[in-house]
Amino acid sequence: MKKQIKYSNEEIGKVEVVKDFLPKPEDLVFKEDTIKVTLNLSKSSIGFFKKIVQKHGSQYQKVIRNLLDRYTSHYSQ
Repeated sequence: MKKQIKYSNEEIGKVEVVKDFLPKPEDLVFKEDTIKVTLNLSKSSIGFFKKIVQKHGSQYQKVIRNLLDRYTSHYSQ
């Protein structure tokens, strides 16, 4: 059973605007050089990423790589 969203004209309180640092979809198409590494991750982390890829038809390694690339790109500026 879906929960109904109720809208109102009330104030929502203090709001903080966060700058969008994610790349445009067309910026994700090209392939960069990669280096193979071995990384031990928790079962729960891998389970999380595997659930994501089941919904979106991808590979969990690619999702993790994209996450790390976006993170390092954002913080290395």
